[in-house]
Amino acid sequence: MAELWAALDFAEKLYIITIIAFVPIVLAGFIASAAVNATYRKYSSVPSPNGLTAAQAARNMLDENGLQHVAIQKIGGSLTDNYNPKTQVVSLSQTVYGSTSIAAVGVACHECGHAAQHDQGYLFSRVRTALVPVLNVANRLLMPIMLVGMLLGFMAYSPLMGRLGNIFVIAGVIIFGLSTLFALVTLPTELNASRRALNTLKECGAYGSDEIAAARKVLTAAAMTYIVSFLLSLVQFLRFFAIILMSSSRRRK
Repeated sequence: MAELWAALDFAEKLYIITIIAFVPIVLAGFIASAAVNATYRKYSSVPSPNGLTAAQAARNMLDENGLQHVAIQKIGGSLTDNYNPKTQVVSLSQTVYGSTSIAAVGVACHECGHAAQHDQGYLFSRVRTALVPVLNVANRLLMPIMLVGMLLGFMAYSPLMGRLGNIFVIAGVIIFGLSTLFALVTLPTELNASRRALNTLKECGAYGSDEIAAARKVLTAAAMTYIVSFLLSLVQFLRFFAIILMSSSRRRK
């Protein structure tokens, strides 16, 4: 086995590593998603000591950061909470909006953390926001470009066709790389929003150490899903990159 591995070139080794890594990362994604729901359910029964709903706590955090212009609305679903920098609206899911649990308050304040990032020009938040419209277009182009590249590669009867196919595939990998970059800048953005939320809970003095610890566990579980998402995107990007390297190596032989 060691001799077989040593006989492989860099691209082949990279491809094998990405294939092996893919399965455990996907499993980790399922586990992380289940952990978020389980952790939220567990601490959704821990009441906020001041009796404020998540929406009220969010309003207080926004006002304390000078964000009176940011609106709060209720949306459907569970844990579908988000902040839209274009409309400057914090949307809280129906399971969070009117809840007085510390879990719901933590989630709501996390979204307010994104609003504060946007207002203060937080670097990673700005990059992520700038990438959204680019990704919307890129994702629509990704599959057609990759398919054309692979078809040209399979149907290539001349070096020119082969190179043309490779150009399309490379373009597809670059586009996919934008998704990986988006997942990467999402990590510090989400972690910073959670840190802002926890700091607010501490500084207001209305929440004890137990409640803050509960909120931290909920937000930490959510952060794990973003870490797994980035790792999955990175592995996919490296797999496509390895395919390009192997294709180029075959044409040189």
